[in-house]
Amino acid sequence: MGQQKLIYSLVARGTVVLADYTEFKGNFNTIASQCLQKLSASNNRFTYTCDDHTFNYLVDNGFTYCVVAVESAGRQLPIAFLERIKDDFTKKYGGGKASTAGSNSLKREFGPKLKEQMQYCVDHPEEISQIAKVKAQVSEVKGVMMQNIEKVLDRGEKIELLVDKTDNLKSQAQDFRKQGTKMKRNMWIENMKIKLVVFGIVALLALLVALSVCPKFKC
Repeated sequence: MGQQKLIYSLVARGTVVLADYTEFKGNFNTIASQCLQKLSASNNRFTYTCDDHTFNYLVDNGFTYCVVAVESAGRQLPIAFLERIKDDFTKKYGGGKASTAGSNSLKREFGPKLKEQMQYCVDHPEEISQIAKVKAQVSEVKGVMMQNIEKVLDRGEKIELLVDKTDNLKSQAQDFRKQGTKMKRNMWIENMKIKLVVFGIVALLALLVALSVCPKFKC
């Protein structure tokens, strides 16, 4: 089914696996379960590597979402899968029986959703990649902005430099608008020139046709 990139997935509450899915045989499910015991309870992402495979975890509000992928699949595909599964699981069980469900008790209900999302992510790599890139860019921008702001607050001269840059940006924007207006004016003049030339050619052709039909206008 084209799921060779994503090997195994699970949803757990703490160390209790509530649902999982795979089409393959191996000990990856045992390793994935063992890793659950080493994860921090705080919301975060974790990745472990083992024999050309990655064990990717997303911990959110007491639940852990995991997918085992071939290392060549990269980081974006597993992360995108985990985000989609987290959203699906939260919508279906948020505040419900997942908080007290026993081991593998949700496998029959949620196992098919794990399979569906694994297949979707593998079958739509461009869409998944684009979404992941956008999220990564947003996160990166936020991180850089926070870091820069902290540096600015530490030293007063940094604030002045930032204001100067803002003024420079305003000046550049005004220059750009002036250049745009000038360009539009030049384009309008060139357009009028072209129209006058075309009009002159048409008028000349009309005159030649008239002279050929009525020489010296004696018709």
